[in-house]
Amino acid sequence: MHTEVHVHGLVPLKGGVTQTEVEQALRPWLEYVDLDGLADARSANQDEPGIVFDRRRRVLDICWTGWVGRNFQRALESAFQALCAYAEEATGVEVSQYQDDGRDERTMLFVGPSQEAIQEAQRRGMLDDVSMLLSRHFTEGEIGEVLQLVHQMFDRRWAASDSAQGGGVARTTVAGNARASAAKKHLH
Repeated sequence: MHTEVHVHGLVPLKGGVTQTEVEQALRPWLEYVDLDGLADARSANQDEPGIVFDRRRRVLDICWTGWVGRNFQRALESAFQALCAYAEEATGVEVSQYQDDGRDERTMLFVGPSQEAIQEAQRRGMLDDVSMLLSRHFTEGEIGEVLQLVHQMFDRRWAASDSAQGGGVARTTVAGNARASAAKKHLH
């Protein structure tokens, strides 16, 4: 059984990183979808660029849709783990899977040069999300109370972990819900 998946994100790269190095890092993903390199990494959706290495801007620009099977997440995580060595800073890459039964599953994979950088990217993203959600109903002071609690939760998690060294990939489930229609739309 194949599932439609959309991978979207912008990964800032260190200076001097070459396309060959990026392709080698992404090899588990590229091999999974039977591609020789980034030149072939076009999206199934013609309006999306696919997987593009932009040497001038020093980024890997990902806006790719394809049909995948069960082990795709593992291949993608392996590719992103290898990509961490070339990441300038931590960032999240959203992975959306569109199930046949109408459910969507969204996951954020964080790529970064260190576990600490990844945790800070997760923290910033969470603070932004919580602030935006709460701003519809609460004052800045009330939002600040909740944000302080979120900071404490991240601090506790970090203190409990021993993995402050090396790059890595972290996964966070973002949402899972039913689609309003059968047509799949990728909004960016």
